Amino acid sequence: MLGEPDYTMNELFAQLGLDNSDEAIDNFIENNKLEKDEALIESDIWNDKQRMFLQEEWKKDAVWVEVIDELNVRLHPTA
Repeated sequence: MLGEPDYTMNELFAQLGLDNSDEAIDNFIENNKLEKDEALIESDIWNDKQRMFLQEEWKKDAVWVEVIDELNVRLHPTA
């Protein structure tokens, strides 16, 4: 949308209350790989507030969707 800022992984991590430095994000992703069939929002790596944020933003197809999708891809092992 015109005028909408681009949201980044760093901003998503800040929104989730997590360390949002590039190094912290890389470490989080490396240390929390999900099983191939494990849904992002069903993972126990999130607290209830984080899970609710991810789920609600995904459902609303909100401005965060692209970044949440990128996080989902990065947390799942490559085939």
